[in-house]
Amino acid sequence: MTTTLPSSDVAFSPSVKAVQARLGSRKGYAGMESRGGWATTITPELAAFIADQRSLFLATASADGQAYIQHRGGPRGFVHVLDEHTLAFADFAGNRQYISTGNLSENPKAQLFLIDYRNRRRIKIWGRARMVEGDDAQVAKLMPADYAARGERVLLFSVSAWDSNCPQHIPQRFDAEDVVATLAERERRIAALEDEIARLRLQLPA
Repeated sequence: MTTTLPSSDVAFSPSVKAVQARLGSRKGYAGMESRGGWATTITPELAAFIADQRSLFLATASADGQAYIQHRGGPRGFVHVLDEHTLAFADFAGNRQYISTGNLSENPKAQLFLIDYRNRRRIKIWGRARMVEGDDAQVAKLMPADYAARGERVLLFSVSAWDSNCPQHIPQRFDAEDVVATLAERERRIAALEDEIARLRLQLPA
């Protein structure tokens, strides 16, 4: 009889579970595993989180296990949800090292790591990825509008499992454009209040 492994086994290998047992966290995670492990589909909440991000980290490894992490960024919405199991984004031209592309050609296992510094939240997504070359129509479809970049290929990511971490130790940071918008709103509010004060002063008796 075939036993279905919990989805969290994508990260919790026997050696990881042994460490958890030694350090006292295995019982709690075993309870989570008994309920099936981590989520395996892209929920509306996850899709909304992804749509709001401007960057992510893509982790790949070569066939012999040499790990590599690459940053990928763009305007909000540059990562697309194609269906409840698939993410995609245009792979922009960069430094032409092609380490991620080469790794995925021999080892499709990959992970996406997304951090929302503003709200101090992080999401880890495990799955399998592949680079699609020669599909100019798909590249054009996934390219952000009016973004100064050249798409070379498409990265398709098939989700196996995902998990959300607590906000502990995540520094709170804000995008420059958000700070500018907040300061502009504050200046508008100050100007409106100053105008209101001036108008009320004119109404005071001499």
